[in-house]
Amino acid sequence: MASISTILPKTTSFLSQPLTKSHKSDSITKSISFPSNSRNRTLRALKVRAGLIEPDGGKLIDLVVPEPRRREKKHEATDLPKVRLTAIDLQWMHVLSEGWASPLRGFMRESEFLQTLHFNLLNLDDGSVVNMSVPIVLAIDDEQKALIGESKRVALVDSDDIPIAILNDIEIYKHPKEERIARTWGTTAPGLPYVEEAIANAGNWLIGGDLEVLEPVKYNDGLDRFRLSPFELRKELEKRGADAVFAFQLRNPVHNGHALLMTDTRRRLLEMGYKNPILLLHPLGGFTKADDVPLSWRMKQHEKVLEDGVLDPETTVVSIFPSPMLYAGPTEVQWHAKARINAGANFYIVGRDPAGMGHPVEKRDLYDADHGKKVLSMAPGLERLNILPFRVAAYDKTQGKMAFFDPSRAQDFLFISGTKMRTLAKNKENPPDGFMCPGGWKVLVDYYDSLTLTGNTRLPEKIPV
Repeated sequence: MASISTILPKTTSFLSQPLTKSHKSDSITKSISFPSNSRNRTLRALKVRAGLIEPDGGKLIDLVVPEPRRREKKHEATDLPKVRLTAIDLQWMHVLSEGWASPLRGFMRESEFLQTLHFNLLNLDDGSVVNMSVPIVLAIDDEQKALIGESKRVALVDSDDIPIAILNDIEIYKHPKEERIARTWGTTAPGLPYVEEAIANAGNWLIGGDLEVLEPVKYNDGLDRFRLSPFELRKELEKRGADAVFAFQLRNPVHNGHALLMTDTRRRLLEMGYKNPILLLHPLGGFTKADDVPLSWRMKQHEKVLEDGVLDPETTVVSIFPSPMLYAGPTEVQWHAKARINAGANFYIVGRDPAGMGHPVEKRDLYDADHGKKVLSMAPGLERLNILPFRVAAYDKTQGKMAFFDPSRAQDFLFISGTKMRTLAKNKENPPDGFMCPGGWKVLVDYYDSLTLTGNTRLPEKIPV
């Protein structure tokens, strides 16, 4: 369970940098052809801007109590009814506290929950809408509801019963689990990882309200220096002089095919007329399913990718996105894209079956592989974000490296699946030269070797980065 502490200094050459708010600048208009699920049409006129995209609602939400008021608020919290947070609850509180879900100001009340669940958006007071596809809610059980009684405020506490936040002007309403699961995942089949972890055994009530977080969230796992808030990301990206920011979300190790996609995107943005496009390499840092590589090992692998020069540290910002992973396909990928707007990204790279997984019961993918990028191109509230679909990359046997797939000579290409990659690493076998940088591959081999040594399916302890 994470704890709350003061912000640690972020001092590492591996760190990539933050984004800023300005949306107003001189601009020139050029046209560029992106693949067909770019928003509305293949060939579109895009304005080249020198500033960063504005956050949803026009302002980043910061729900952390200012330093001078923290002692007072902590004292208030001691006298309030208490709700203990799970690890995933704490991750969502972290998300809310830093403004990733701006303009949301706390765990959802019923109206916000229903808008999100049924419309994938939130209506704002000025009549505009912002995208919001994933419910961010807090469940309580009958006993907790009874203890809260008529109180309009509750203290949120960690696993040691230490108050870490206050929820104000609360609203308690029924938790429609089956409806929530069906509308978020499109199925109620057993075996959905997030459902089994966070919903199936959760309470029958949801509690929403305005959130005051008593201190910035810290996990004390050696990785906090990489957990940049949207405000910190904007500041860093502004410092680097970014005039375009393209985000790449991942929960897996980076291979050279990923790197090819990212470097080719930067080349295309330069051709558009941007002077300094910056890559936001943004691995997901919250809950993931048991067979995913843990965050600490992924971060070590990403570090080697930059050290080996596969990606340029000068034009790459590496930071951890604190959200849990739902594996909810086209519904969830909207959340991933929306959150990056709040971090300053105006371009979002999307690939095959984003946020997807295999069907938990049947032998097939749970979602159509193309629906994620198609939904992003049409999603309400994401009109300001330019969607960049993956070009298919595979290993070109004639060149000995990852390259964009050419169907006219399909026989020259080798597709190395994630399953194949994991099998090679577990067996301590090397992939073809040029598939992944040697340092990054060694980290992956070391991870699977550590599982063998511990007799585990997933290594629970952290490693130093």
